[in-house]
Amino acid sequence: MRKKQLLIVMGLLLSNFLIGQSGAIKGTVKDTEGNGVPFANIVLLQNGHQMDGTTTDFDGNYILKPIAVGRYDLTCASVGYQKKVIKGIIVNADKTRFLDIEMSVTSVKLDEIEVVEYKVPLISKDQTCSGGTITMSSRRVRGARSNSAIVGGVYQINGSVETVRAEAVGEKYGKFKPNKFNKVSRAPVSTFSIDVDAASYSNVRRFLNEGHLPPIGAVRVEEMINYFNYDYPQPEGDKPFSINTEIGECPWDSENLLLHIGLQGKEIESSELPPSNIVFLIDVSGSMSYENKLPLVKKAFRMLVKKLRSQDRVGIVVYAGSSGLVLKSTKGDKKEQILQAIDNLVAGGSTAGGSGIRLAYKVAKENFMKRGNNRVILATDGDFNVGVSSNSELEELIASKRDEGIFLSVLGFGTGNYQDEKMETLADKGNGNYSYIDNIMEARKVFVSEFGGTLFTIAKDVKIQIEFNPHFVKSYRLVGYENRMLKREDFADDKKDAGELGSGHSVTALYEIVPNNKGDKMVSELKYQSSEMSELAKSSGEIGTVKFRYKKPKGDSFRAVAMRKMRLD
Repeated sequence: MRKKQLLIVMGLLLSNFLIGQSGAIKGTVKDTEGNGVPFANIVLLQNGHQMDGTTTDFDGNYILKPIAVGRYDLTCASVGYQKKVIKGIIVNADKTRFLDIEMSVTSVKLDEIEVVEYKVPLISKDQTCSGGTITMSSRRVRGARSNSAIVGGVYQINGSVETVRAEAVGEKYGKFKPNKFNKVSRAPVSTFSIDVDAASYSNVRRFLNEGHLPPIGAVRVEEMINYFNYDYPQPEGDKPFSINTEIGECPWDSENLLLHIGLQGKEIESSELPPSNIVFLIDVSGSMSYENKLPLVKKAFRMLVKKLRSQDRVGIVVYAGSSGLVLKSTKGDKKEQILQAIDNLVAGGSTAGGSGIRLAYKVAKENFMKRGNNRVILATDGDFNVGVSSNSELEELIASKRDEGIFLSVLGFGTGNYQDEKMETLADKGNGNYSYIDNIMEARKVFVSEFGGTLFTIAKDVKIQIEFNPHFVKSYRLVGYENRMLKREDFADDKKDAGELGSGHSVTALYEIVPNNKGDKMVSELKYQSSEMSELAKSSGEIGTVKFRYKKPKGDSFRAVAMRKMRLD
């Protein structure tokens, strides 16, 4: 008997030891010609359940780690390629399994999809289209859902061919014009607010994965650029971010220059982060019933719950036909209780978004942490059609709560009636982040990989101002940031709202520069400068100066960051 008990104990100890060990899978995804396949989706499965996932980089490289010891299956999928399934991959302790994947181009097939008994205004915004049958011929993407909502494309409506934009089927996007070149002789100063949001990238990816071009308003260039990590150095000392600048040849016009500005927020270890008072505000209206909406919301929030600590608190408010408190503010270590409340959520009813936001702020205020992070996280497809009487009233409410120290982050989900413009505005007014989550891997990026940046602000109202030297720069244009442009005087205006920087977040901005002497090789020498650009500097070879201003997260006073000057070599 004792021998049997000893064997059982040894077996348990061995199993616990193996569970605690981990390995990795690393490799490159290439096509049949040996070229790397960028942005391919890699999913790791065990017994049919997803255990991990990632996407390949520009060169097709990927890595999955840490992975518990065991046997796994792996799938690799990318638009235009045949899905690859590899079974029985063995992961050993403290070892990296190298696994390169070759993908074959899939054949393009034209299918006809018929959607019947639609209701106006599915296609027509102005209610001029009557009921009927819609058929669509389009390139089908391998693995795309057959019940996906109709998006932009070319359709046949009652026999006539019509071009349908995504906005015409319920999705709404902002309108802006790309920045033009400014002559330095007339406008030597450029000022803008930073933006760390990356919703545009994942939303555009969603359109492309479905086989459609995105609406113009969905493509915000600065968010496409800021989606990626550029490995900027961490700041030194107590500075909230490091400043990185360089000038090089413009890749799309060799006679022009490209000024690259990068800010890197200080990354704070999870154990050192201040306590959090979080309220999940979840849309459970009928429009959220699709698999890529509420079910994905629940999976995303489960990831965040696993990162919570005992000093953190979380409450859950939902809204549909009316709003309600599903979970009162609960300590972060009561994970089973929190997860059970999330699992019990179901979709149905209209959308009382306004009353839901008011209740969420009420719960956050009742549990306010003076030395902590107080934040409401809204998850929705943006379809606010019941509640607050106007957008301006909603924005004023969010701005007033921001001033009280309660920030708002917004997570967008789903297709068909997606309200991008509204959600971006709400996040801006609430001093929070705006993300679009199109799959479980994006949820992991937002709530696991970028946990600190998603929840913890280290600098707010961050502004950048550049003064170009007309002696050496003829004209310039800022790439993207069209809806973040500020007036010159806004830089020193303490009341002017600007962007926030979270723990570990980075900001990247690019200026295309037309030099006065085209073709001359110009190299930047980066130095600190503590005063305005002097007359001597203007005549001694300086291209210009870059200035930064920001507020502390818990105050309204500005701190000025030392400027950098750039010189000709």
